[in-house]
Amino acid sequence: MDFTLSPRVEELRDRIAAFMTEHVEPVEAEALQALDDEVGPGVAYPRILVELREQAKAEGLWNLFLPDEHDGVGLTNWEYGVLCEHMGRSLVAPMVFNCSAPDTGNMEILAEHGTPEHRERWLTPLLEGEIRSCFSMTEPERAGSDPTNLGTRAVRDGDEWVIDGHKWFTSGAVGAEVAIVMAVTDPDAAKHKRASMILVPTDAPGFDLVRPVSVMGHDGGPGHCEIRYEGCRVPAANLLGEQGRGFQIAQDRLGPGRIHHCMRAIGAAERGLELMCARAIEREAFGGPLAEKQFVQDFIARSRIEIDGARLMTMHAAWKMDTAGKRAARQEISEIKVVAANVFMDVLDRAIQVHGALGVSDDTPLALMWRQGRWLRLADGPDEVHKMAIALRELKGAKARMDESAAASANGAAPEAQPAAPSTAGAPS
Repeated sequence: MDFTLSPRVEELRDRIAAFMTEHVEPVEAEALQALDDEVGPGVAYPRILVELREQAKAEGLWNLFLPDEHDGVGLTNWEYGVLCEHMGRSLVAPMVFNCSAPDTGNMEILAEHGTPEHRERWLTPLLEGEIRSCFSMTEPERAGSDPTNLGTRAVRDGDEWVIDGHKWFTSGAVGAEVAIVMAVTDPDAAKHKRASMILVPTDAPGFDLVRPVSVMGHDGGPGHCEIRYEGCRVPAANLLGEQGRGFQIAQDRLGPGRIHHCMRAIGAAERGLELMCARAIEREAFGGPLAEKQFVQDFIARSRIEIDGARLMTMHAAWKMDTAGKRAARQEISEIKVVAANVFMDVLDRAIQVHGALGVSDDTPLALMWRQGRWLRLADGPDEVHKMAIALRELKGAKARMDESAAASANGAAPEAQPAAPSTAGAPS
């Protein structure tokens, strides 16, 4: 592994950092307020973000997540991860560069699985930044951690799909043009082959956006929405990919997305550490600056160690995805999904503590970053599910080694000492 940045990636990183310093960070609070005030049906982005997005597009800082074959800039996952880290320092920067979830994942699967008509109607305007999309999978009546157990049904009726179901935490639905809906189309099939993905325009009859769910006191902007599909009819041609492959397409979507989330979390943690250090240097209490207090030094040291460790783990997972494929990197992806989210929460919590009462106010970005980031331990699979998958893969590898040793002993051969199998050994996810 060699994580030396190419001149091209280094130049993109520096340009993104400069753009954010000059254009994004000075208006971050204003842009966040504008998202709440202006986004609504038919309005994907507030005026201030439209202007920033046009400027970023003009400077070539646009759609950086896509590979060459889909009109992207051709970065590997780990190279894009470096850029993602810088974008993660701001809550609005991913939108500015047209690299925000859920649009990135939706664009990836539209590019990979969509028909020419899908790409023309939805992918092209998403790539151009003219519309937004949302991803509708989680259901309030079912455990969101088990996407094979969906209740929403889509039934074929002639040339249409008729969708009935109840979704929530459909992030970004307010102001979105299209939803990618995960629905059961083959109820009697094997559990991983029951569901399909269907493209549903948000103005389709039977698409009822009930409400943005209030998340830690906030229900503005694009929202995390409750939606009811009640006899919602769309053309049969709106099926995304093959029937029954919804779960597999979702896995294709989530692999790179988890890398993006983790690297953005690391960027946010870096910003939290910088704010913590500045506060410790400037704030005096009990006869000297907080920076001289041993417990604050411990906060800072642990944060630096944890951030650097999380970054290296995430870069390794991205590198393995690039070199061996998404399936081979499942263990590493699960590991970084747990580690990065928890490092983010721990560093932000320490930064808030060092700021005292100011830290829980909205006079610094820390409290908002913490509120917005807490979902990382749940989104794209909760910590507990990833830990379970990690353990099952380790146990499978251990069982295989034990069986091999027992077979060698039964054949009269002295078993050779076997090193522990690496955590990348194949196992069910």
